[in-house]
Amino acid sequence: MKYKLIIDKEKEEEITLTLHAPSALSEKIENIVLNYEGNDSIMGYKENELRKLSFRDIECITVMERRVIAIDREGEQYRIQERLRDLEELLPTYFIRINKSSLANEHAILRFKAAFSGGVDAIFKCGYKEYVSRRCFAEIKRRYEGL
Repeated sequence: MKYKLIIDKEKEEEITLTLHAPSALSEKIENIVLNYEGNDSIMGYKENELRKLSFRDIECITVMERRVIAIDREGEQYRIQERLRDLEELLPTYFIRINKSSLANEHAILRFKAAFSGGVDAIFKCGYKEYVSRRCFAEIKRRYEGL
């Protein structure tokens, strides 16, 4: 299989896929293309404020007190209306699951720190700290070992 990407700001966007036969991959690609709305941000709510949060500015998305919360570069917390599992499909691939109720922007993780309890915490650039489950940490290690 060959892959070709041409970026030309002068032309209209078009996606062409040539296959010998339909497959699960072609169905996924078709689904992504047809459902893509060009979103690179989500809306966040804080008290009386509504703010458009760029994916690049979000460091972590987590569930606190049964609400989905996005934490930005400044450490500010915004309530998000989407469910975590829906966000996981919407967010770019640089968002990784770090535990059952949190997604992290891997570019915003400053370091991983062993916790006193034997677990691991992810320390973000904004100073926020979130627990990393053993299963997710093993997957993150595999991901980085493949580089």
